[in-house]
Amino acid sequence: MRIGVALQPGTAPEPQCVARGAWRLATMAGLALFVAAASMPAHAAIFADDDARKAIVELRQRVTQMDVRAQSQAEELQALRKALLDLNGQLDQLRGELANSRGAQEQLTRELSELQRKQRDLLAVTDERVRRLEPVKVTVDGREITVEPQERKAYDDAVALLRSGDFNAAAGALSAFLRRWPATGYAESAQFWLGNALYGKRDYKEAIAAFRVTAAAAEHPRAAEALLAVANCQAEMKDNKAARATLNELMKAHPGSEAAKAAKERLAALR
Repeated sequence: MRIGVALQPGTAPEPQCVARGAWRLATMAGLALFVAAASMPAHAAIFADDDARKAIVELRQRVTQMDVRAQSQAEELQALRKALLDLNGQLDQLRGELANSRGAQEQLTRELSELQRKQRDLLAVTDERVRRLEPVKVTVDGREITVEPQERKAYDDAVALLRSGDFNAAAGALSAFLRRWPATGYAESAQFWLGNALYGKRDYKEAIAAFRVTAAAAEHPRAAEALLAVANCQAEMKDNKAARATLNELMKAHPGSEAAKAAKERLAALR
């Protein structure tokens, strides 16, 4: 739009007309400015309200989503706490079971140790009893024989009594020994020592009977000594004839023995 005032060439405008035109021009410009000002802020406000509403909606949606996530995380955290509590409870239970298991294991270990000790003691006692009952090999008068442990002890104890000079006790012990073990491998030796115990008691007749048993076992190492002892008993009984006969028997049966040499000297004395 163009606003202006037409002037005649060669004439100057009147002040009133100039003022009236200026007023019109100012009025129209102001109206245009008003319209522009009025119309432009209205559209801008409408757009701003829409953006704000959209922003608020989006913000609310984001807040809602965050609330949902927070609730979910809270639920997950609660579940984790519960799981952790359950695990702690299970751990405490396992610790208790482990402690009980260790206690039971220690008790079993002690019981096993005690059983092993008792077993060792029982085996030792059993071995000792078996050892006492098992036959043993011994050497007596140069011969090896097998005897029971109790048999061996009884024989050794009886001979020890004789060597101590207790002839009465020795004679009783040897007699009891021969009655208990009549088939003993000690038989000839026990008879020989019984004869010596009886000789010490001056029971010559019984002594001769004991010595004869030993002498009858011609292969026994003490057979020759037993015959010499018989002759001595006969001489003590003043039966020189019988003594000489026994000495001759000895020299004939065991010519190379030490007892035979002694018999030869004794025979010369009896004449």
